[in-house]
Amino acid sequence: MGTLLGPGALAAAALLALVPTAASAQDVAPVGEPLDIALTTGPLLPSEVLRSSALTFPAILESFEREAAARSDQLAADGAFDLMLKGEYYDRLTGFYSGGFGKVEARQPLRPYGAEVFGSYRVSDGTFPTYENYDYTNALGEAKVGAMFSLLRNRDIDARRFAIEDTRLAANQARLDVLLVQLNVQHEALRAYWRWVGAGAEIRVFEELLEIAEARQIGLTREVNEGARARIALTENEQNLLRRRSLLEEARRNFRTAANSLGFYLRGTDGQMVIPTREMLPDLARLGPIVPIQQLVATPLNAVIQSRPELQDFRLALERATNKVALRRNDLEPSLNASVELSRDFGQIGPGGEGFDSTDTVVGLTFSVPLQRRTARGAVQRAEAELRETELRQRRITDQISTEVSNILADLTAAVKLAELADAEVTQANRMVQAERTRFRLGAGDFFLVNVREETAANAQISAIRAELAGRLAEASFNAATMNLGALGLE
Repeated sequence: MGTLLGPGALAAAALLALVPTAASAQDVAPVGEPLDIALTTGPLLPSEVLRSSALTFPAILESFEREAAARSDQLAADGAFDLMLKGEYYDRLTGFYSGGFGKVEARQPLRPYGAEVFGSYRVSDGTFPTYENYDYTNALGEAKVGAMFSLLRNRDIDARRFAIEDTRLAANQARLDVLLVQLNVQHEALRAYWRWVGAGAEIRVFEELLEIAEARQIGLTREVNEGARARIALTENEQNLLRRRSLLEEARRNFRTAANSLGFYLRGTDGQMVIPTREMLPDLARLGPIVPIQQLVATPLNAVIQSRPELQDFRLALERATNKVALRRNDLEPSLNASVELSRDFGQIGPGGEGFDSTDTVVGLTFSVPLQRRTARGAVQRAEAELRETELRQRRITDQISTEVSNILADLTAAVKLAELADAEVTQANRMVQAERTRFRLGAGDFFLVNVREETAANAQISAIRAELAGRLAEASFNAATMNLGALGLE
């Protein structure tokens, strides 16, 4: 029946994905080798698949663009505290009065106390009517500095400061989203790779099974023609041929499907999909075994789970929700704003008279409060409900991730044991095949039993392949769940 695919064969293939540094140098694509060359020369290795999907898969690239957009929102929110420069010019071209002035002013919003400081310079010329008396300055103009700040509402938080903090947290969430997308993509790429490898191994089993029946058909035809065997044996073998050809065709269909699925993640530098062929299947004997479970669980799972991007994202979401509650509660506060200004005119006294030749210090207070505040109270209640909802969702997702990791670990443990049992079953089935063939050649056996033994051995090999595949898939899922970035080609 040829070389069998036991737990040491298909199981070995994920070692390169899980611990790339442990693989032999000839099995790993050189880091500096161009991606397109690595995908078209030699056997396709898991490290090459992971490198391809990490660099070219659209979902990962999309997540980077979403992060860039979130960072842009953060920059835009910071713009609320940009220094503002304003200029103004006013002059009369005709009429009884000739007054005109020029003014330049700079304003700088500050975060503490929702404050704003400003400085301006104004110079006027000519005469103004009484109702524009304020516009007079001395000959060298007037300089003014001042500040405004909040004492109640908007003292600790306002829409501008909330937006800055909210966009910062959103940008951090976008960064976590990049990691989460990378984990999911690399996980699925690795699973697609092992399904492709398993489908290729199953084709070999059915090809060998068909070759045996075809070779036997030649011998039986000769024996029937010589009268040494009844024609029914030839008919029975023809029936076996048809069944084994059907099995092989089904295996080829499964391989084509697996190749197409892997091609979705396997892409060249131009982003175009690369559909792998059978010639690209790796030599399973050169790939290492599944990493021992004791090594996988060396890091406490609870600490790993708490560092999952989903849970980090929830912590940021809770912080955003808390900030939103604070902003809505701020709207319930009465408004009490204070201001102070200091101005001084310079130079020869202008037409405005001596009243403009002084240093003026002005302070002011403004107060307002909505009497019913239903809009603000409704907004606060909604923000508090959203906060409680996020807390409950965080608890549910935490428990869900913990359960999934425990299940994956149980699946992996069982898959390793099942692979060992399947390998033992293959060994026993092959011994039975050899014994039945020997009996058949000596004339003591039955042709029907030979076929049954061969197909039982083939089924044992298929079971071994699928048991090994289950272990590989569970291993990939465990590494994704525990964020083993090295095993997923993300380091």
